[in-house]
Amino acid sequence: MRFRHPDGSTVHLAYCTNVHPAETLDGVLAQLRDHCEPVRRRLGRDRLGIGLWLAKDAARALVTDPAALRGLRCELERRGLEVVTLNGFPYEGFGAEEVKYRVYRPDWADPERLEHTAALARVLAGLLPDDVTEGSISTLPLAWRTAYDDERAETARTALRTLAERLDALEELTGRSVRVALEPEPGCVVETTRDAIAPLTAVGRDRIGICVDTCHLATSFEDPGTALDDLVRAGVPVVKSQLSAALHAEQPHLPEVREALAAFAEPRFLHQTRSATAAGLHGTDDLDEALAGDALPDADPWRSHFHVPLHAAPAAPLTSTLPVLTSALTRLVGGRHPLTRHLEVETYTWQALPPELRPRGRAQLADGIAAELTLARDLLTDLGLKELP
Repeated sequence: MRFRHPDGSTVHLAYCTNVHPAETLDGVLAQLRDHCEPVRRRLGRDRLGIGLWLAKDAARALVTDPAALRGLRCELERRGLEVVTLNGFPYEGFGAEEVKYRVYRPDWADPERLEHTAALARVLAGLLPDDVTEGSISTLPLAWRTAYDDERAETARTALRTLAERLDALEELTGRSVRVALEPEPGCVVETTRDAIAPLTAVGRDRIGICVDTCHLATSFEDPGTALDDLVRAGVPVVKSQLSAALHAEQPHLPEVREALAAFAEPRFLHQTRSATAAGLHGTDDLDEALAGDALPDADPWRSHFHVPLHAAPAAPLTSTLPVLTSALTRLVGGRHPLTRHLEVETYTWQALPPELRPRGRAQLADGIAAELTLARDLLTDLGLKELP
């Protein structure tokens, strides 16, 4: 979906296909047919943006076979879909029964991460619509915080500088500009937007910026206006933003609140949980850890890294951090000029919701994704952006 900003620029809205895990190119093609096109039809649009997630095997197939890349581009066009952004965070196995800490490997100190991201950039340059010259890729925020020492930090910085050089060369070759964005996430070396400033300044390249995920922003209790103003002052580009909402518990000390939270503790994904107290931010790596005894102070609200559907806040006594998303979006695209032109709804946890909230079949999932995009569209038009055909 495309929108005209009052300054005349085009803002793109997509939804991320990591909600439909597939490891192979054939799986990606099936996603377009079984999920993405049905969502587009529910929205009544001739064109729908999708943020593709390409696992390593799918990316490798596309980058080594020009015919396969042309075939994917043709299939996108045939089904009324377009791609301006990729999710390069998960490397493989995102559809596994247990993902947890595996999603952070390989990190930016491992050569596989550089090669995979460079391959994604080449693929994206070949998928961009004819009238679009700028693409974006979100990626892991350097590494999970453990086993990350000064030597690995320098290796990661070198890898990002090398990537920037390759992206420069790619633009010279293709005329397409691709930028990569570190995506701050609780528990990682870069947990907050503020944590991103020093390493990105050290890399010193406009090709490498930040992806503001509003679920992660909220989980770490960051104020959207302050966070984004800090990035602007530091000259760190906001390459893209993922529109998402976290799980919020106002009174986690109450038994009924803990019981409601326990329904969201599940074995597949990591749900880092945080509490902002007068003494600072406290956290656990997962929701079940927070619920076990006194691992996390419970006199103040909790937020958990669980991407809840934008249009469907959980039932009381829980809620979502949709107001944080709304505030961030106002700062991102509500000013005289947008801070970013790539927006992506990323709710990959539909099938990890408590059983009674999960969609039953493809049709219900498509309905839910379309409802999320409708909400995002309405937020954008309320800010003065005009939806384009």
